[in-house]
Amino acid sequence: MSDLAIEFCGEWFRPVPGEEFDIGRDGDLEIEDNPYLHRRFLRITHENGIWWLANVGSLISATICDAGGGVQSWLSPGNRLPLVFASTSIVFTAGPTTYEVMVQLAGAPYQEIRSEEPADGATTIGMTSFTVSQKQLMVALAEPMLRRDGTGLSEIPTSADAARRLGWATTRFNRKLDNVCDKLDRIGVKGLRGGPGALATNRRARLVEYAVASRLVTSDDLALLDLPSD
Repeated sequence: MSDLAIEFCGEWFRPVPGEEFDIGRDGDLEIEDNPYLHRRFLRITHENGIWWLANVGSLISATICDAGGGVQSWLSPGNRLPLVFASTSIVFTAGPTTYEVMVQLAGAPYQEIRSEEPADGATTIGMTSFTVSQKQLMVALAEPMLRRDGTGLSEIPTSADAARRLGWATTRFNRKLDNVCDKLDRIGVKGLRGGPGALATNRRARLVEYAVASRLVTSDDLALLDLPSD
């Protein structure tokens, strides 16, 4: 029996060591017939005692988070990373739809980092304008990802830490976070607000995913952290 199990929409899969396990429109885990999704998008393999997740697509990236949403990796096409947490969330967007796949690993080598506000599904739809302070908020949350080069692990700052980075009170930060999430929600970005069956606790991670994937913030925007806000 495999020590790794994958759950999608209540259905469980168990990849076999020595065999490739594909996720996509035409994979071992077959996602719905979404024309924006690769036939084979993600691939799980077992090598030298380690489970690996590879992005074998060409256009879509995936956000990989530990269950608490405290550690995030941006998995771009052509890259791979080890699956090391007991519970890992894989979230990706294809066209107007966001998907989440959960991976459970028995005997995981790393403990999950718990976050008070971990996130859940964003989609890449539309463009909108933001004030300087709203951009600063997104840059502060995405700073660990924007400062590193390539795929890897980075901690998503807590609201308190990001507020301190900007020199704001936490109440001001949370109010502006609400404003940014509401603005994106109005243009169709999912997973940034609460509601029946839609948890908003992971919204910081999902906001970072959307902002970086859509290049709403880039490394060039890091200079905003040293400017006064509006």
